Amino acid sequence: MTGVDVVAPNGVGTEAYWAATLKGVSAIRPITRFDASDYPVRLAGEVPEFEGESAFPKRLVPQTDRLTRLAMLCADAALADARVDPAALSAYAVGAAVSSSTGGLHFGQEQLQLLWGTGWEAVSPYMSFAWYYAVNTGQISIKNGLRGPGGVVVSEQAGGLDSIAFARRRVRQGTPVMTTGGFDSMLCPYGVSTVSTATGVSRSDDPERAYLPFHAGSPGFVPGEGGAVLVLESRTGAVERGAPQVYGTVAGHGAAFEPPGSDSPGDGLVRAARSALRDAGLSAGDVDVVFADAAGSVPLDLAETAALVELFGPGGVPVSAPKALVGRLLSGGAALDAVAALLCLRDGVVPALPEVAADTVDPRVDLVVGEPRALESRTALVLARGHGGFASAMVLTGA
Repeated sequence: MTGVDVVAPNGVGTEAYWAATLKGVSAIRPITRFDASDYPVRLAGEVPEFEGESAFPKRLVPQTDRLTRLAMLCADAALADARVDPAALSAYAVGAAVSSSTGGLHFGQEQLQLLWGTGWEAVSPYMSFAWYYAVNTGQISIKNGLRGPGGVVVSEQAGGLDSIAFARRRVRQGTPVMTTGGFDSMLCPYGVSTVSTATGVSRSDDPERAYLPFHAGSPGFVPGEGGAVLVLESRTGAVERGAPQVYGTVAGHGAAFEPPGSDSPGDGLVRAARSALRDAGLSAGDVDVVFADAAGSVPLDLAETAALVELFGPGGVPVSAPKALVGRLLSGGAALDAVAALLCLRDGVVPALPEVAADTVDPRVDLVVGEPRALESRTALVLARGHGGFASAMVLTGA
């Protein structure tokens, strides 16, 4: 990876996000986007409005959901970070694969309200694509003139890693540069109505205790929004064009499927992790830190704990879960974790969960809690699960 950028509830921009994460700044608070007082889910990790949004091209605003605009701004910043100018490269040199499970959900809700409240004539023609889960990839490609391979992987939280793996395959097949990652948001009335019916969602009103991964008293997960975009290219290509930096390498990836109601919960994560390690030519003993899926659901966290113990033994590797500060961002969450893992490898420090999570952490998991942990590390494993049985794992190594 030669370029990254982040739009997260606790920080817009890579370094702003990383500084807030290392300080333990939580963005979980009552929903302000609309009146959620009568909804079962009233807390979320919202991305606040920021100055960069005012510079977004006005002509594109009527045809895009805010989430898509955030993804486009993030992609612009990631390309700038890598010093990639698509216009200066050959016509098909740069592609895009930015995962999403929701697309422009709020845009779609507003247009359906117009349909039933005013009539079909009031519905925007942009409704034909602005709600679609491939819209982020499409709009990023159009705005930046990216004519290389495009795609979108829909596997909920796992999609953020699966899209990076998709991009990696395209680079290995000869595409010089791919923009990749994930962006999602459920934070509109329709989306929160949907997530309110999800198994394992938190209905807590206490922001400090609403989402406590691996905690015996965890009430569930809190939804969030945002994500990350990464620029992926071969090391040889990066050197030849004079890339300003290399954040790290996708050394391995593995994916698996675990049907709901499986007799061996956590098996999908184990199989995905082992596949990723085989792909990387590494063993579990080579992993220095794990960025966990951290569902916040007691049964799912117990299943992930069992998977970690099977892979590494009790307390065998430090485990981080920075999503506890921002909520679960669906596809955006795993992409954000990949960036956090790269920054962890760069700076030699593992982000911590808030101190409130310390009392009843499962002792078989060496969860980093309270204060960030200094750790000279070369290899990180990122884990992600998507609703319905998707599991994904990615091995990242430092520059």
